[in-house]
Amino acid sequence: MLLKAENVSMQFGGFRAVSGASLEINQGEIIGLIGPNGAGKSTFFNCLVGDLRPTEGRVWFDGHDVTQASPEEHAKLGIGRTFQLPATFEDLSILDNVMVGAFLRHPRVSDALEAAHRVLELTGLSEIAQQKAKTLGTPGRKRLEIARVLATEPKLMLLDEALAGLTPVEVRRAIELVRKIHQSGVTLVIVEHIMEVILTLTDRVLVFNQGKVIASGKPSDVVNDPAVVEAYLGRSLSRQKGLAA
Repeated sequence: MLLKAENVSMQFGGFRAVSGASLEINQGEIIGLIGPNGAGKSTFFNCLVGDLRPTEGRVWFDGHDVTQASPEEHAKLGIGRTFQLPATFEDLSILDNVMVGAFLRHPRVSDALEAAHRVLELTGLSEIAQQKAKTLGTPGRKRLEIARVLATEPKLMLLDEALAGLTPVEVRRAIELVRKIHQSGVTLVIVEHIMEVILTLTDRVLVFNQGKVIASGKPSDVVNDPAVVEAYLGRSLSRQKGLAA
């Protein structure tokens, strides 16, 4: 088992954002987290990566208790995460942005450069490596965000709505990129509203509503669960055969 979260709860004053959520992830899986806005999935996500320290419960990664560990400690152990809004170094080149991630494992510039070029090749950014990050549109920024995290050589990568804001064609290209990342040996957790992504990519799905996990299992089973349809997907799921919500 690569990651285990047990009875994780997160309280903000009188508001309980997550209540007793648990998750086990085996190496090589792709896990989806879905739910309506404010359901608690992003808060749970942030507890897994160290951006929040849960009020209750424990999180283990690769044999280490990381419940109270910092984001930096998570990264060193092999947990990488993207952000909904990519935070690029605008005046640096795409190559230099990726090297920032590579320095985590490769202190020598020559080694970091070599590692960055490998990631640029994987993510399809090699041809524009010398362009400044500020020249990129939304799809390029999303891809660069993923590339910079990949350069840290994570064992587990958590994608926080990494495909949001893309056109249908761009979504399909991004799905192919995620597949390539998975095939390279990275275990994935995906927070996403685009049901095509969840149904196409994931092995298992957790559905959050009002801070609690209300369903989990194979995507095809979960999207037909009456509780999920009621809480999140709505009647449009039946009409659109589960491809949108």
